[in-house]
Amino acid sequence: MKKNLIITVLALIGFSYVNAQDSSTKRADKLFDRFEFVKSAEKYLELIEDGNETDYIIKRLSDSYYNIYDSKEAEKWYAKIIKNKDPEVIYRYSQMLKANGKYKESNKWMSSFSEMRPYDSRAIAFKNTPNYIDKIIGRGKKFNIQNIDINSEYSDFGSILKDKKIYFTSSRNTERKSYGWNDEPFLDIYSSTINEKGSFLEPNLLEELNSKFHEGILSFSSDGNTIYFTRESFYEKEFEKSEENKNKYGQSYIYKATKLKDKFNIIESLDINDPSYSNKNPMVSPDGKHLYFSSNRAGGFGMYDIYKASINDDGTLSDVENLGQNINSEGQEGFPFLSNDNVLYFSSDGHLGIGGLDVFYSRYIDGKWSNVRNVGIPVNSGADDFAFIIDEENVNGFVSSNRPGGVGKDDIYALKKIKPICDILLESTVVDSKTNNPIETALTSISDGTGVIENTKESNVDGLVAYILECGDEFNLVASKEGYETKSVSVKLTENDPPMLTIMLDPIEELIVDTKVELNNIYFDFDKFNITSKAAFELDKLVAVMNMYPEMKITVESHTDSRGTSSYNKGLSERRAKSTVQYVISKGINEDRLRAIGMGEEVSLFDCSKGCNEEQHSQNRRSEFIIE
Repeated sequence: MKKNLIITVLALIGFSYVNAQDSSTKRADKLFDRFEFVKSAEKYLELIEDGNETDYIIKRLSDSYYNIYDSKEAEKWYAKIIKNKDPEVIYRYSQMLKANGKYKESNKWMSSFSEMRPYDSRAIAFKNTPNYIDKIIGRGKKFNIQNIDINSEYSDFGSILKDKKIYFTSSRNTERKSYGWNDEPFLDIYSSTINEKGSFLEPNLLEELNSKFHEGILSFSSDGNTIYFTRESFYEKEFEKSEENKNKYGQSYIYKATKLKDKFNIIESLDINDPSYSNKNPMVSPDGKHLYFSSNRAGGFGMYDIYKASINDDGTLSDVENLGQNINSEGQEGFPFLSNDNVLYFSSDGHLGIGGLDVFYSRYIDGKWSNVRNVGIPVNSGADDFAFIIDEENVNGFVSSNRPGGVGKDDIYALKKIKPICDILLESTVVDSKTNNPIETALTSISDGTGVIENTKESNVDGLVAYILECGDEFNLVASKEGYETKSVSVKLTENDPPMLTIMLDPIEELIVDTKVELNNIYFDFDKFNITSKAAFELDKLVAVMNMYPEMKITVESHTDSRGTSSYNKGLSERRAKSTVQYVISKGINEDRLRAIGMGEEVSLFDCSKGCNEEQHSQNRRSEFIIE
């Protein structure tokens, strides 16, 4: 079952070429607008077979297959209209290629999407890490997974354990009418007892929770007396009716069922529900204080975001809070699960993954969610992988997936951890190099240059800052504070806990030596004059010095190596000096305080008349900063 079906009718049917509609498509369009994608695909295909192969019909056919996750057919038909350069078509095409294991071609089209939508978070993440799939697979497997015998030929997903029972959502009830999206019966909640041998007994309908509408994805309070679950808003007779096609469009609502005499008979809709948006995938935190859920309410970052709300003593909810942009993307995030060790697992199609929905995780530290990490293979596949849970010992759990080789359209898989998710707490203390006193509110950042590791924090009153990272991570840790020289430290983590890292910041006046501002060498690439990222890092120190001493004036002397003619090198050094001055001016320093002089090859550190190695040539290409 395609991820978008889960619990509700989602308006994720793609962009339509409305102007291309005509009377011949009316019947197929009606099915499409009612989210009956199996039947709409059949009708659009009939039109094409009759010779009516317009871009509009192909787009609708492609979207029909996309919404029921028929990745092979969706890929086939999107390929026919990729020439139209619709960014969302290109994005969906790349996702279907990826789902079908065509990673190289998928990356090609993701590059095209990134050029068309450069500020889209999905494009930014891809551009930062174009070879991310190799990285995810290269980390190896941390779980074994196995299809369980409770699965049917229909959709089974969203399992949770409570009191030696497994509760899950299924469309196996053939006595129910079929739902047009995927032509399966409506979803119900089931339970199955787990016997002493670990086998699942015959599943039973959880009668008190099920209605004639969709129900699913539930979570228990810690005492087991309250269930939170999802149900369609049609149950409340709350929906919107389209004036155009007369279809009724409902939302997903979260309900609370309270136990009375061993039955969950007291059922009420939560006050966070609203006819204008959906709430779904509820999950109670281990301490019982918060309810995590997914919603497409206004003000989010993408299609569906993960939120949390406080559960008050009287059972009401308050303080609904979006988990922020580290967790939520421009795509869909859902199926949150908070483990006993406070790791948040969730599924997303907006973060970098190897399939449609992938399972990710993050930790909450210092009031901020850490950068999300992909759980990796085999939990994640080229298909949709979602509804990840793990037991109190963080060893055994379940995940749902529509990967090939399953029993039904969605299956539940048992998982067992075979290798810890190797998280490391890196603690650093920022101190004054002269006094050894801690520096409060020093700005620190970590980056691996690809976007996979990217985070910023301030040190506390003790100069302490902490990041959650993963074994094998390599990155730069940068610390800065007004009045101090910025420091950068290269770090590579192993499986052993690292020692406390001390970063000593030198007061900015330490950079002033006699009549010069002494920076680390600012090197230029051979025959180039543009400012590199390493050069910018050093020049920012000069900016700090000049801000501290507002009367200071600087002459920038730029030097070249001796390769090339003297006249050419003279001109090159002048261009380098000017680009250096321009960078400093761009940071707010008045141009009257700066002068650029190109020295060419006149004053070399190494005499290369009889030859120099590349390192010596590199050191001859330098800049010096003279205090006037």
